Amino acid sequence: MTTDRTIDFNEALIKQMVEEMRPPVHIRKELDIGYAYENNTLILFEIRPRWDKPEEILHSEFAKTRFIKSQSIWKIYWMRANGKWVQYEPNPEVNDLHSFFVIVKEDKHACFFG
Repeated sequence: MTTDRTIDFNEALIKQMVEEMRPPVHIRKELDIGYAYENNTLILFEIRPRWDKPEEILHSEFAKTRFIKSQSIWKIYWMRANGKWVQYEPNPEVNDLHSFFVIVKEDKHACFFG
């Protein structure tokens, strides 16, 4: 993963926050959470076997944040059932990655975890 020191990217923080969101170890083969970071965009996704072909592992994206360098903010998005990213309301942006994770974990509007 690439880090750009001019933005609020902290891989240690991301790893810690994702670890806190992961399910208990004994069910991680059935459901887990992962992340990808590229080009100022962090995406969180569920990892689970396909229901009808368990040998096929699916990654289902559910939360995304993108750093807008010119404004020094992180925009927050959630994945709709139709597969399109939608800006998260009522908190469409935050100033840091920690705040993004707080919003996703709270999921007050059931957008990220339904």
